Amino acid sequence: MTFRTLLVLKAAVCLFFGILMLAVPGPLFALLGGTLTAAGRFAAREYAAAMIGTLFLTWFARNIHAGDARRAILLDLLVYDAIGVVITVAAVVSGVLGALGWGVVAVYLFFTVGSAYVLWGRGGSVGGSSPAPA
Repeated sequence: MTFRTLLVLKAAVCLFFGILMLAVPGPLFALLGGTLTAAGRFAAREYAAAMIGTLFLTWFARNIHAGDARRAILLDLLVYDAIGVVITVAAVVSGVLGALGWGVVAVYLFFTVGSAYVLWGRGGSVGGSSPAPA
């Protein structure tokens, strides 16, 4: 997987789920086996705003070549998606989300592994110079 491919895929997922969560958070969570109160709808829409922000970051950064910028973006996505894996697994295991929640886990896991692979798996070949040892 390349840096560009990873960012384009992430942008597409954020576009799809960001718009759905912004527009219809209740039905989206119902599909996943969850329910939302008014406060939950607010929090879901706040998360949708973050996803739309990530959409813009990934889409407009897909062609950058500066190694330091690529590393920063990949580290951000790695942390974002790794946390998503953990909290979504906890939600499914505790019964907050139904079996379709495992699909969300799979998406987060795909992007966690993809970010780690592009960041480190190819010998750290994201481009640019390596940081100096401490």
